Amino acid sequence: MSENIFPLIRAKNLSKIYDGNFTETSALGGVSFDVEAGEFLAIMGPSGSGKSTLLHILGFLDKPTSGDYYFEGKKMEEFNDEELAGIRNKKMGFVFQSFNLLRRTALLENVKLPLKYAGIAEKEQDAMARRALAAVNLPEETFSHEPSQLSGGEQQRAAIARAIVNNPSIIFADEPTGNLDSKSGEIVMQTLQKLNNEGNTVILITHETFTAEYAQRIIRLLDGQIESDNRVSNRRFNGFIK
Repeated sequence: MSENIFPLIRAKNLSKIYDGNFTETSALGGVSFDVEAGEFLAIMGPSGSGKSTLLHILGFLDKPTSGDYYFEGKKMEEFNDEELAGIRNKKMGFVFQSFNLLRRTALLENVKLPLKYAGIAEKEQDAMARRALAAVNLPEETFSHEPSQLSGGEQQRAAIARAIVNNPSIIFADEPTGNLDSKSGEIVMQTLQKLNNEGNTVILITHETFTAEYAQRIIRLLDGQIESDNRVSNRRFNGFIK
């Protein structure tokens, strides 16, 4: 099939089985869906539903036991390990519940990290990191601050800036509001929605309906299978709180 007819992501009958000492556990059981470039998709489900396993496969952090995963029209097994690592760094941005910022390092330097790994010239790194921090509405006076000097919401927005600094094809956000109060969580979700409105593809993992409703589409997982896949008719606030 021609690459130009493929969506950004195509999952076909993805299954994942974990081998224990005496038993096998099925985390995913034949999951299929497409994600078009520019979509904002939320994947919901209770603990044990398979959503984290699915995220790991979609983000090239793990491989399925069976089924096919296509990224930009190319099957996962056609990439070697070096190519997979390069795609994770250059075409995928990751935002996690725990922020994962270096504790004694200024925000600007935290955001530069993916650029250093990508081999971007030093003179370009500063400008790119500043643009990313500005894109998530963090004021310039915070750029020199260490994470401990900021609120949880500000830290998560800095983590989003780090995720987008390389202009990735897709942003994966894994429970990004899990450690935040409701107000900070709202600002983080509006940040992701703003980035989506500007053309970024976003895949959100969450167990919260309130958070999922910022997306355009919600896939609900249960026991490793898709229970429903629906468009969101009443998306939450489209703007941004400064």
